[in-house]
Amino acid sequence: MHLAVDLGHRSSAAGDDDPWAPVRLAQEAERLGYRVAFAPEAYGTDAVTVLTAVAATTTRIDVGSAVLQLPARSAAMTAMTTASLDALSGGRFRLGLGVSGPQVSEGWHGVRFDAPLARTREYVAVVRSALRREEVRADGPHLRLPLPDGPGKALRLSVTPLRADVPVYLAAVGPKNLELAGEVADGWLGVLVAPEHLPESLARIEAGRARAQTPPTRPFDVVAAVPARPSGGASVAEDDDAGRLAPLRARLALYVGGMGSRQQNFYNALAVRLGHEQEAALVQELYLDRRHREAAAAVPRGLLEATCLVGPPEAVRDRLAAYAAAGVTTLSVVPEGRSTGEKAAVLRDVADALAASGAGS
Repeated sequence: MHLAVDLGHRSSAAGDDDPWAPVRLAQEAERLGYRVAFAPEAYGTDAVTVLTAVAATTTRIDVGSAVLQLPARSAAMTAMTTASLDALSGGRFRLGLGVSGPQVSEGWHGVRFDAPLARTREYVAVVRSALRREEVRADGPHLRLPLPDGPGKALRLSVTPLRADVPVYLAAVGPKNLELAGEVADGWLGVLVAPEHLPESLARIEAGRARAQTPPTRPFDVVAAVPARPSGGASVAEDDDAGRLAPLRARLALYVGGMGSRQQNFYNALAVRLGHEQEAALVQELYLDRRHREAAAAVPRGLLEATCLVGPPEAVRDRLAAYAAAGVTTLSVVPEGRSTGEKAAVLRDVADALAASGAGS
């Protein structure tokens, strides 16, 4: 199992006023031997600009989007960006894609959130076709290239990509989306991943890979984004009771309670599938009522322990071994800390724990 770092979202509300902090964190991750630096985007800083800065100031670590939002860019624009960033990084780019959610897609980008599976399938097909320098044509219900009733004609990418097969990853939560990831992508970007429940997700991915029209040419990369805040405490319970895990509780409350509406929250549904139906409903009710601290307090400790790296070094070591044994091939550490220095210390602790576990590769 390899390690990656999730560079995280900058937030003015949290006082993240240093735009170069993610770059310095990626540089430290490279020094520690991390394999990939992933950058996300929501409705703040975009992933491409951050990854370009990281690529320009590093030499070995791969740079990956986690994710580029489909409603934010045309598929052709994403192919252009992929070719550019892969060339500038010397072949170190990994393209992570995701449909985002209804609130961001419709509220920020003005794109209806409908038929996400079909849209993703057509989008990935156009990106791959463009990178192969084919004349790009699409005749799906969601993507039409060229438009049939105008002066446009089918075009091909005007530069030759460094790699025509840049690895494509899909962020997926639901069962059908997991199958789609297996069918059309080279990797899966997972969140709220618990080793105990991973076999079900991997079975969905394998079902998709069995349906792939083109036989896979590389091993499928199972990426789990795991928040981390190891400590020197005697137990997770001690850290939790002392308030040291409050930031992780707040993160989980945001996902389970606030990433969507009462009717549609993919992460809440995932928490239910992980065995926390009543707690997930309570967290969502409190969060949507803007009682955020109460929502964080209502996050079950079992969910926190199952999906985060917390506790003393031996607990983190054992948890890393469990992720590797369950089938995770890349563990993307989401380091919790108030400063770049604190986050870098988390990266060092996790790297040491992985080495001690014997699960690294």
